[in-house]
Amino acid sequence: MLRLAGARLLDDRDYPAVRAALAADPVGSCMVSARVEAAGLDPWRLGGELWAADSRPVRAGRLQGLCFSGPNLIPLRGNAPALRSFADRALRRQRTCSSLVGPAEQVLGLWAELEDEWGPAREIRDDQPLMALDTLPLIPADPLVRPVRPDELERYLPAAVAMFIEEVGVDPRSGDGGASYRARVTELIGAGRAFARFENGEVVFKAEIGAMSASVGQIQGVWVHPDRRGDGLGTAGTAAVVNRLVRGLGRTASLYVNAFNTPALAAYRKIGFKQVGQYATVLF
Repeated sequence: MLRLAGARLLDDRDYPAVRAALAADPVGSCMVSARVEAAGLDPWRLGGELWAADSRPVRAGRLQGLCFSGPNLIPLRGNAPALRSFADRALRRQRTCSSLVGPAEQVLGLWAELEDEWGPAREIRDDQPLMALDTLPLIPADPLVRPVRPDELERYLPAAVAMFIEEVGVDPRSGDGGASYRARVTELIGAGRAFARFENGEVVFKAEIGAMSASVGQIQGVWVHPDRRGDGLGTAGTAAVVNRLVRGLGRTASLYVNAFNTPALAAYRKIGFKQVGQYATVLF
C-alpha cells in the first residue's frame, strides 16, 4: 500500500493552531486538551507526542489532522490521507499504547491502516455515544457520595480494580503487580477527583473525573457494587459527580459509554446527558 512520508511531530511553534483545533471540539478533545493545557507540546512533559498531517508549522488556519500518541493513541481529526500518515509514523516503532480511542470515524479509519501489523485487536467497541451535560442534573444527587480521602485508598482500591476488570476485561494489577494502577488511583484521590459512597466501610458506588480540561471534565469508572445494582445508586451517584463538575468546578460534564449498555445509556439520559458525538475504542 502506498503511504505518505509520515506525520510531523508538533512543537511550540504549532501551539496556537493546536489550541484552536482542540477548542473546536472541547468535549471530544478533553483527554488531549487536559494534557496540552498542563504541559504544552514538549513530549517529555506531555507524556506523549502530538502529530499533525501538515508538512510544516501552521501559523494561521486549521490543522488538517491531529493525533496524540502516548499511553493511548488518540486521533482527533484527519481525513484518509492524514490517517495514513499517522499510521506510517506509528508503525515505525513498536506499539506501546494500550488502545486506540477517540472520535469513531478517525479511530476506525486509523485502525484500518494499522490492523494488518497491529492486529488482531482484543476487542473493538465501534459505537460509544459521547455525551455531555453543562447544567445541573435533572434528578436529585446522592448526598452520601463524596470525594475519597487519601486514608481511604485501601478501601477504595478493590472497587476500582473490580470496575477495571469489568469494563476493560483485564486485571490492572497484571504486569507490575498493580503499582502503576495504584499510583494512578492515588493521584486521582489526591486531586479530589475520586468519588464514592461508603456503607459499613465498603464502597457501594464509585466514579472518577479522569481527564479534566479548562472547560470539560470526563467522568469515568462508574461502578456499583453487584449486591446493590438496581437500587438507583449509579444514577444518583453520577448525578453527584455532575454536580461537582458543573456547579463546583465550572466544567461541562462528559462521558462515553458502549451503545450496547442500554441500562447505562438510560441512566445517563435520565440525569440529563445528551449525545454530542460518537467515540470508538480498539483494545489491545
